[in-house]
Amino acid sequence: MAKSSGTKPQVKTKTSWKSALKRDWQLYLLLLLPVALVIVFNYAAYPGLRMAFMDYKPMKGFEGSDWVGFRVFQKIFKDHDFTRALRNSIIFNLLDLLVGFPMPIILALMLNELRFMKFKKVTQTILYLPHFLSWAIIGAVAYNMFRPATGLVNTLLVNAGIIEQGIPFLNEKWHWAVTYLLIGVWQGMGWGTILYLAAITSINGELYEACIIDGANKWQKMWHVTLPGIRSTIVTLLIMNLGRVMGSNLERLTAFDNTQVRDFQYQLAIYIYQKGMGAGKYAEGTAVGLFQSLVGVVLVLLSDKIAKALGEEGLL
Repeated sequence: MAKSSGTKPQVKTKTSWKSALKRDWQLYLLLLLPVALVIVFNYAAYPGLRMAFMDYKPMKGFEGSDWVGFRVFQKIFKDHDFTRALRNSIIFNLLDLLVGFPMPIILALMLNELRFMKFKKVTQTILYLPHFLSWAIIGAVAYNMFRPATGLVNTLLVNAGIIEQGIPFLNEKWHWAVTYLLIGVWQGMGWGTILYLAAITSINGELYEACIIDGANKWQKMWHVTLPGIRSTIVTLLIMNLGRVMGSNLERLTAFDNTQVRDFQYQLAIYIYQKGMGAGKYAEGTAVGLFQSLVGVVLVLLSDKIAKALGEEGLL
């Protein structure tokens, strides 16, 4: 019968919160500011949501304003401007998702295959820098570049003989829609690429070695190893993006503001700003914002359930 080695198995002791705080107090101190900002800007505003169910008067406040139930929502849903803003928001967000979501995946797959590291790092930097530019700067540069007569893009195209007269990229609603979507893809694709490249680094390198032994080329390695390896990341980001289908970016829309394209530019963010802040109808603005959030939550929960039904881990 084999003798025991005499060593006792190590038993993991549970760390108390006092010892953890004493050991990592610097990290907890650094977390205080972001946690406080989340509480103030995300949760402290929740009591104000009751405004959506009241005939809210700023001079009377919450105590003096009358409760009206769902009357504010009924008024909004009958408003033609709300219907137009809702339609535009859904269409453009779905187009953003259709055009913009695959681009970071494609770029990450391409960058992952590069072996010249300096070129790879410079390319990554160039791609994700637009993410840190404000939409005010992007809009100002875009209007200067895409002017029909004097813009850089049209001037080059005319001088090259490709077109005879300037294209109204941002002055005609259909051209504006395409330009608006493509600029949005350009602005966001670099940041998404970083997320997918980080997911690719976690893939076991032995899988690629096995593919090489089996005679797989680069395209086959991407299809059979890389894409399945980042599938959970793709599903997670897709679910999060589906939750934003009802949203709209006021800064982005106002950066490309033009009276000639108002039919497409008028989306929910502009509706909330004009009807809520601009016209002083705070109850209506709050009701639209609450409606957006509720639909977004439903879409996230539904897409998460579908993902789990298809065998994925999902988000929740």
